[in-house]
Amino acid sequence: MLDVPFWLWSVFAVTVVVSLAVDLLAHREAHVIRFKEAAAWSAVWIGLALVFGAVVFLVLGTAPGVEYTTAWLLEKSLSVDNLFVFALIFAYFEVPRAYQHRVLFFGVMGALVFRGLFLAAGVAVVSRFTAVLFVFAVILFYSTYKILKGEEESFDPGRSIAVRLLRKVVPVQDEYAGMKFFVREAGKRVATPLLAVVAAIEAADLVFAVDSVPAVLAVSDDAFIVYTSNAFAILGLRALYFLLAGLLDRFHYLSKGLALILAFIGVKLILQASHELFSSSIPEIPSPISLAVIVTVLAASVVLSIRHPGPAGTAAPADRDEDSSAHGSAGEQPPIRETRSRDRRRKDD
Repeated sequence: MLDVPFWLWSVFAVTVVVSLAVDLLAHREAHVIRFKEAAAWSAVWIGLALVFGAVVFLVLGTAPGVEYTTAWLLEKSLSVDNLFVFALIFAYFEVPRAYQHRVLFFGVMGALVFRGLFLAAGVAVVSRFTAVLFVFAVILFYSTYKILKGEEESFDPGRSIAVRLLRKVVPVQDEYAGMKFFVREAGKRVATPLLAVVAAIEAADLVFAVDSVPAVLAVSDDAFIVYTSNAFAILGLRALYFLLAGLLDRFHYLSKGLALILAFIGVKLILQASHELFSSSIPEIPSPISLAVIVTVLAASVVLSIRHPGPAGTAAPADRDEDSSAHGSAGEQPPIRETRSRDRRRKDD
Protein backbone atom coordinates (compact mmCIF):
# COMPACT_ATOMS: atom_id res chain seq x y z
CA MET A 1 0.00 0.00 0.00
CA LEU A 2 1.15 3.51 -0.78
CA ASP A 3 2.21 5.84 1.99
CA VAL A 4 -0.16 8.67 1.05
CA PRO A 5 0.30 11.84 3.13
CA PHE A 6 -2.79 13.08 4.93
CA TRP A 7 -2.64 16.45 3.20
CA LEU A 8 -3.03 14.75 -0.21
CA TRP A 9 -6.19 12.98 0.96
CA SER A 10 -7.37 16.37 2.27
CA VAL A 11 -6.65 18.07 -1.07
CA PHE A 12 -8.66 15.39 -2.85
CA ALA A 13 -11.61 15.66 -0.45
CA VAL A 14 -11.69 19.47 -0.61
CA THR A 15 -11.43 19.38 -4.42
CA VAL A 16 -14.41 17.02 -4.72
CA VAL A 17 -16.58 18.97 -2.25
CA VAL A 18 -15.78 22.34 -3.84
CA SER A 19 -16.34 20.93 -7.34
CA LEU A 20 -19.77 19.58 -6.40
CA ALA A 21 -20.71 22.87 -4.72
CA VAL A 22 -19.63 24.95 -7.73
CA ASP A 23 -21.43 22.60 -10.12
CA LEU A 24 -24.61 22.75 -8.06
CA LEU A 25 -24.55 26.55 -7.87
CA ALA A 26 -23.82 26.86 -11.58
CA HIS A 27 -26.87 24.72 -12.41
CA ARG A 28 -29.25 25.70 -9.64
CA GLU A 29 -31.82 26.87 -12.20
CA ALA A 30 -33.47 24.40 -14.55
CA HIS A 31 -32.14 24.80 -18.07
CA VAL A 32 -31.13 22.69 -21.04
CA ILE A 33 -27.40 21.91 -21.15
CA ARG A 34 -26.21 22.83 -24.65
CA PHE A 35 -23.20 21.41 -26.48
CA LYS A 36 -20.88 24.38 -25.82
CA GLU A 37 -21.66 24.40 -22.11
CA ALA A 38 -21.16 20.64 -21.87
CA ALA A 39 -17.87 20.92 -23.76
CA ALA A 40 -16.64 23.64 -21.40
CA TRP A 41 -17.54 21.64 -18.30
CA SER A 42 -16.00 18.48 -19.79
CA ALA A 43 -12.76 20.40 -20.30
CA VAL A 44 -12.90 21.54 -16.66
CA TRP A 45 -13.41 18.01 -15.29
CA ILE A 46 -10.76 16.46 -17.54
CA GLY A 47 -8.31 19.24 -16.69
CA LEU A 48 -9.00 18.81 -12.99
CA ALA A 49 -8.40 15.05 -13.21
CA LEU A 50 -5.14 15.56 -15.13
CA VAL A 51 -3.88 18.21 -12.71
CA PHE A 52 -4.54 15.88 -9.79
CA GLY A 53 -2.77 13.13 -11.72
CA ALA A 54 0.25 15.39 -12.10
CA VAL A 55 0.23 15.93 -8.32
CA VAL A 56 0.15 12.15 -7.83
CA PHE A 57 3.17 11.82 -10.15
CA LEU A 58 5.11 14.48 -8.25
CA VAL A 59 4.22 13.33 -4.72
CA LEU A 60 3.92 9.54 -4.98
CA GLY A 61 6.13 8.75 -7.96
CA THR A 62 5.95 7.54 -11.55
CA ALA A 63 4.39 4.11 -10.95
CA PRO A 64 1.44 5.41 -8.87
CA GLY A 65 1.01 8.22 -11.36
CA VAL A 66 0.73 5.78 -14.27
CA GLU A 67 -1.66 3.60 -12.27
CA TYR A 68 -3.86 6.62 -11.48
CA THR A 69 -3.93 7.72 -15.13
CA THR A 70 -4.67 4.19 -16.34
CA ALA A 71 -7.44 3.66 -13.78
CA TRP A 72 -8.98 7.07 -14.55
CA LEU A 73 -8.96 6.48 -18.31
CA LEU A 74 -10.32 2.95 -17.84
CA GLU A 75 -13.20 4.19 -15.68
CA LYS A 76 -13.79 7.07 -18.11
CA SER A 77 -14.05 4.67 -21.04
CA LEU A 78 -16.31 2.24 -19.18
CA SER A 79 -18.57 5.13 -18.16
CA VAL A 80 -19.50 5.64 -21.82
CA ASP A 81 -21.63 2.53 -21.50
CA ASN A 82 -23.47 4.26 -18.65
CA LEU A 83 -24.51 7.04 -21.00
CA PHE A 84 -26.61 4.71 -23.13
CA VAL A 85 -28.47 3.56 -20.02
CA PHE A 86 -28.94 7.16 -18.85
CA ALA A 87 -30.54 7.96 -22.20
CA LEU A 88 -32.80 4.91 -21.84
CA ILE A 89 -33.86 5.96 -18.31
CA PHE A 90 -34.58 9.54 -19.36
CA ALA A 91 -36.68 8.32 -22.30
CA TYR A 92 -38.54 5.79 -20.15
CA PHE A 93 -39.56 8.40 -17.57
CA GLU A 94 -39.94 11.17 -20.18
CA VAL A 95 -37.61 13.44 -18.21
CA PRO A 96 -37.57 17.02 -19.57
CA ARG A 97 -34.06 17.98 -20.67
CA ALA A 98 -34.07 20.98 -18.34
CA TYR A 99 -34.19 18.62 -15.33
CA GLN A 100 -31.70 15.98 -16.46
CA HIS A 101 -28.63 17.66 -14.99
CA ARG A 102 -30.22 17.78 -11.52
CA VAL A 103 -30.93 14.05 -11.72
CA LEU A 104 -27.38 13.25 -12.78
CA PHE A 105 -25.96 15.52 -10.06
CA PHE A 106 -27.61 13.51 -7.30
CA GLY A 107 -26.77 10.32 -9.17
CA VAL A 108 -23.10 11.30 -9.07
CA MET A 109 -23.25 11.99 -5.34
CA GLY A 110 -24.72 8.55 -4.73
CA ALA A 111 -22.15 6.95 -7.04
CA LEU A 112 -19.28 8.56 -5.11
CA VAL A 113 -20.58 7.03 -1.89
CA PHE A 114 -21.42 3.56 -3.23
CA ARG A 115 -18.24 3.26 -5.31
CA GLY A 116 -16.23 4.20 -2.23
CA LEU A 117 -17.85 1.40 -0.24
CA PHE A 118 -17.46 -1.17 -3.03
CA LEU A 119 -13.86 -0.23 -3.75
CA ALA A 120 -12.93 -0.31 -0.05
CA ALA A 121 -14.47 -3.78 0.23
CA GLY A 122 -12.75 -4.89 -2.97
CA VAL A 123 -9.33 -3.69 -1.83
CA ALA A 124 -9.78 -5.43 1.52
CA VAL A 125 -10.79 -8.71 -0.11
CA VAL A 126 -8.04 -8.66 -2.74
CA SER A 127 -5.37 -7.93 -0.13
CA ARG A 128 -6.41 -11.03 1.83
CA PHE A 129 -7.65 -13.43 -0.86
CA THR A 130 -5.71 -13.12 -4.09
CA ALA A 131 -7.71 -15.96 -5.64
CA VAL A 132 -10.74 -13.65 -5.82
CA LEU A 133 -9.05 -12.07 -8.84
CA PHE A 134 -10.03 -15.17 -10.82
CA VAL A 135 -13.66 -14.49 -9.87
CA PHE A 136 -13.29 -10.88 -10.99
CA ALA A 137 -11.85 -12.09 -14.30
CA VAL A 138 -14.86 -14.35 -14.86
CA ILE A 139 -17.17 -11.38 -14.18
CA LEU A 140 -15.34 -9.29 -16.78
CA PHE A 141 -15.40 -12.09 -19.35
CA TYR A 142 -19.14 -12.50 -18.79
CA SER A 143 -19.62 -8.76 -19.19
CA THR A 144 -17.65 -8.96 -22.44
CA TYR A 145 -19.96 -11.71 -23.67
CA LYS A 146 -23.06 -9.68 -22.76
CA ILE A 147 -21.81 -6.60 -24.58
CA LEU A 148 -20.90 -8.53 -27.73
CA LYS A 149 -24.27 -10.27 -27.68
CA GLY A 150 -26.11 -7.01 -27.03
CA GLU A 151 -27.67 -8.32 -23.81
CA GLU A 152 -26.75 -5.20 -21.82
CA GLU A 153 -29.47 -3.32 -23.69
CA SER A 154 -32.23 -5.23 -21.87
CA PHE A 155 -32.11 -2.96 -18.81
CA ASP A 156 -35.66 -2.03 -17.68
CA PRO A 157 -35.60 1.12 -15.50
CA GLY A 158 -39.14 0.64 -14.20
CA ARG A 159 -38.37 -2.82 -12.86
CA SER A 160 -35.16 -1.93 -11.03
CA ILE A 161 -35.16 -2.85 -7.35
CA ALA A 162 -34.53 0.76 -6.29
CA VAL A 163 -37.58 2.08 -8.15
CA ARG A 164 -39.84 -0.70 -6.87
CA LEU A 165 -38.69 -0.14 -3.27
CA LEU A 166 -39.27 3.60 -3.64
CA ARG A 167 -42.85 3.04 -4.79
CA LYS A 168 -43.49 0.82 -1.78
CA VAL A 169 -42.10 3.38 0.66
CA VAL A 170 -43.71 6.54 -0.74
CA PRO A 171 -46.42 7.24 -3.33
CA VAL A 172 -45.09 8.59 -6.63
CA GLN A 173 -47.31 10.95 -8.62
CA ASP A 174 -47.45 10.99 -12.42
CA GLU A 175 -46.68 14.67 -13.02
CA TYR A 176 -43.34 16.44 -12.73
CA ALA A 177 -43.29 19.48 -10.44
CA GLY A 178 -40.29 21.44 -11.63
CA MET A 179 -37.08 20.20 -10.02
CA LYS A 180 -38.84 19.17 -6.81
CA PHE A 181 -38.49 15.64 -5.47
CA PHE A 182 -41.48 15.89 -3.09
CA VAL A 183 -44.79 17.78 -3.20
CA ARG A 184 -47.95 17.95 -1.11
CA GLU A 185 -50.96 16.21 -2.62
CA ALA A 186 -54.24 16.14 -0.70
CA GLY A 187 -52.36 16.99 2.48
CA LYS A 188 -49.91 14.09 2.02
CA ARG A 189 -46.27 14.18 1.03
CA VAL A 190 -45.71 12.34 -2.25
CA ALA A 191 -42.68 11.90 -4.45
CA THR A 192 -42.43 13.26 -7.98
CA PRO A 193 -41.19 11.13 -10.89
CA LEU A 194 -37.86 12.95 -10.61
CA LEU A 195 -37.07 10.99 -7.42
CA ALA A 196 -37.90 7.73 -9.19
CA VAL A 197 -35.46 8.70 -11.96
CA VAL A 198 -32.70 9.29 -9.39
CA ALA A 199 -33.43 5.86 -7.91
CA ALA A 200 -33.18 4.29 -11.37
CA ILE A 201 -29.87 6.07 -12.03
CA GLU A 202 -28.46 4.81 -8.72
CA ALA A 203 -29.63 1.27 -9.47
CA ALA A 204 -27.94 1.42 -12.87
CA ASP A 205 -24.68 2.57 -11.28
CA LEU A 206 -24.77 -0.38 -8.89
CA VAL A 207 -25.03 -2.65 -11.93
CA PHE A 208 -22.11 -0.94 -13.64
CA ALA A 209 -20.03 -1.19 -10.47
CA VAL A 210 -19.99 -4.96 -11.01
CA ASP A 211 -17.80 -4.31 -14.08
CA SER A 212 -15.84 -1.21 -13.10
CA VAL A 213 -14.75 -2.26 -9.60
CA PRO A 214 -13.03 -5.52 -10.70
CA ALA A 215 -11.57 -3.70 -13.71
CA VAL A 216 -9.98 -0.88 -11.71
CA LEU A 217 -8.68 -3.34 -9.10
CA ALA A 218 -6.74 -5.00 -11.92
CA VAL A 219 -4.84 -1.73 -12.34
CA SER A 220 -4.13 -1.10 -8.65
CA ASP A 221 -5.09 -2.47 -5.27
CA ASP A 222 -4.31 0.76 -3.46
CA ALA A 223 -7.37 2.49 -2.00
CA PHE A 224 -6.11 6.00 -2.80
CA ILE A 225 -5.41 5.26 -6.47
CA VAL A 226 -8.61 3.35 -7.20
CA TYR A 227 -10.97 5.75 -5.42
CA THR A 228 -9.50 9.04 -6.59
CA SER A 229 -9.37 7.85 -10.20
CA ASN A 230 -12.98 6.65 -9.99
CA ALA A 231 -14.12 9.86 -8.32
CA PHE A 232 -12.64 12.15 -10.98
CA ALA A 233 -14.08 9.97 -13.76
CA ILE A 234 -17.52 10.05 -12.12
CA LEU A 235 -17.39 13.83 -11.59
CA GLY A 236 -17.15 14.37 -15.34
CA LEU A 237 -19.92 11.94 -16.19
CA ARG A 238 -22.73 14.54 -16.34
CA ALA A 239 -20.89 16.84 -18.73
CA LEU A 240 -19.84 13.87 -20.86
CA TYR A 241 -23.47 12.78 -21.17
CA PHE A 242 -24.65 16.16 -22.44
CA LEU A 243 -21.59 16.48 -24.67
CA LEU A 244 -22.31 13.18 -26.41
CA ALA A 245 -26.12 13.37 -26.31
CA GLY A 246 -27.31 12.80 -29.86
CA LEU A 247 -23.95 11.34 -30.89
CA LEU A 248 -23.99 8.05 -28.99
CA ASP A 249 -25.44 6.04 -31.86
CA ARG A 250 -22.70 7.29 -34.21
CA PHE A 251 -19.95 5.61 -32.20
CA HIS A 252 -21.37 2.15 -32.84
CA TYR A 253 -17.98 0.43 -32.58
CA LEU A 254 -17.36 1.87 -29.12
CA SER A 255 -19.24 -0.87 -27.30
CA LYS A 256 -17.14 -3.49 -29.11
CA GLY A 257 -14.04 -1.60 -28.05
CA LEU A 258 -15.20 -1.59 -24.44
CA ALA A 259 -15.78 -5.34 -24.66
CA LEU A 260 -12.18 -5.82 -25.83
CA ILE A 261 -10.92 -3.66 -22.96
CA LEU A 262 -12.87 -5.70 -20.41
CA ALA A 263 -11.53 -8.94 -21.90
CA PHE A 264 -7.97 -7.56 -21.80
CA ILE A 265 -8.38 -6.55 -18.15
CA GLY A 266 -9.74 -10.04 -17.43
CA VAL A 267 -6.57 -11.58 -18.88
CA LYS A 268 -4.51 -9.12 -16.83
CA LEU A 269 -6.30 -10.27 -13.66
CA ILE A 270 -5.65 -13.95 -14.41
CA LEU A 271 -1.95 -13.33 -15.04
CA GLN A 272 -1.68 -11.20 -11.91
CA ALA A 273 -3.33 -13.83 -9.70
CA SER A 274 -1.32 -16.65 -11.28
CA HIS A 275 1.92 -14.72 -10.76
CA GLU A 276 1.20 -14.27 -7.05
CA LEU A 277 -0.29 -17.70 -6.32
CA PHE A 278 1.58 -20.14 -8.56
CA SER A 279 4.87 -18.89 -9.97
CA SER A 280 6.79 -15.64 -10.18
CA SER A 281 7.86 -16.71 -13.68
CA ILE A 282 4.32 -16.08 -14.97
CA PRO A 283 4.45 -12.61 -16.54
CA GLU A 284 2.24 -9.73 -15.45
CA ILE A 285 0.96 -6.92 -17.64
CA PRO A 286 2.44 -3.63 -16.39
CA SER A 287 0.28 -0.51 -16.10
CA PRO A 288 2.01 1.39 -18.96
CA ILE A 289 1.05 -1.40 -21.37
CA SER A 290 -2.50 -1.39 -20.00
CA LEU A 291 -2.69 2.36 -20.55
CA ALA A 292 -1.41 1.99 -24.12
CA VAL A 293 -3.93 -0.77 -24.89
CA ILE A 294 -6.87 1.24 -23.53
CA VAL A 295 -5.89 4.36 -25.48
CA THR A 296 -5.33 2.38 -28.69
CA VAL A 297 -8.62 0.47 -28.50
CA LEU A 298 -10.64 3.59 -27.72
CA ALA A 299 -9.01 5.57 -30.53
CA ALA A 300 -9.51 2.72 -33.00
CA SER A 301 -13.17 2.36 -31.99
CA VAL A 302 -13.85 6.06 -32.57
CA VAL A 303 -11.96 6.15 -35.89
CA LEU A 304 -13.73 3.04 -37.19
CA SER A 305 -17.11 4.47 -36.17
CA ILE A 306 -16.40 7.68 -38.08
CA ARG A 307 -14.97 5.98 -41.18
CA HIS A 308 -17.65 3.27 -41.31
CA PRO A 309 -20.94 4.83 -40.13
CA GLY A 310 -23.64 2.44 -39.03
CA PRO A 311 -27.27 2.44 -40.20
CA ALA A 312 -28.96 5.79 -39.74
CA GLY A 313 -30.86 5.70 -36.44
CA THR A 314 -33.29 7.90 -34.63
CA ALA A 315 -32.25 10.83 -32.55
CA ALA A 316 -31.01 10.13 -29.09
CA PRO A 317 -33.70 10.34 -26.43
CA ALA A 318 -32.02 13.33 -24.85
CA ASP A 319 -32.61 15.36 -28.02
CA ARG A 320 -36.32 14.72 -28.32
CA ASP A 321 -38.97 17.25 -27.42
CA GLU A 322 -36.32 19.90 -26.71
CA ASP A 323 -38.70 22.79 -26.97
CA SER A 324 -41.32 21.30 -24.68
CA SER A 325 -38.75 20.33 -22.06
CA ALA A 326 -36.99 23.66 -21.74
CA HIS A 327 -39.52 25.23 -19.38
CA GLY A 328 -38.05 26.60 -16.16
CA SER A 329 -39.38 25.26 -12.91
CA ALA A 330 -43.00 25.16 -13.91
CA GLY A 331 -44.94 22.07 -13.01
CA GLU A 332 -46.94 21.80 -16.22
CA GLN A 333 -44.95 18.88 -17.59
CA PRO A 334 -46.30 15.89 -19.46
CA PRO A 335 -47.17 12.86 -17.31
CA ILE A 336 -44.96 9.79 -17.43
CA ARG A 337 -47.56 7.83 -19.34
CA GLU A 338 -45.41 4.79 -20.02
CA THR A 339 -44.46 4.39 -16.38
CA ARG A 340 -48.08 4.74 -15.25
CA SER A 341 -49.35 2.19 -17.74
CA ARG A 342 -46.65 -0.30 -16.73
CA ASP A 343 -47.51 0.18 -13.08
CA ARG A 344 -51.16 -0.56 -13.82
CA ARG A 345 -50.23 -3.69 -15.69
CA ARG A 346 -48.13 -4.88 -12.75
CA LYS A 347 -51.01 -4.21 -10.37
CA ASP A 348 -53.37 -6.17 -12.58
CA ASP A 349 -50.89 -9.05 -12.53
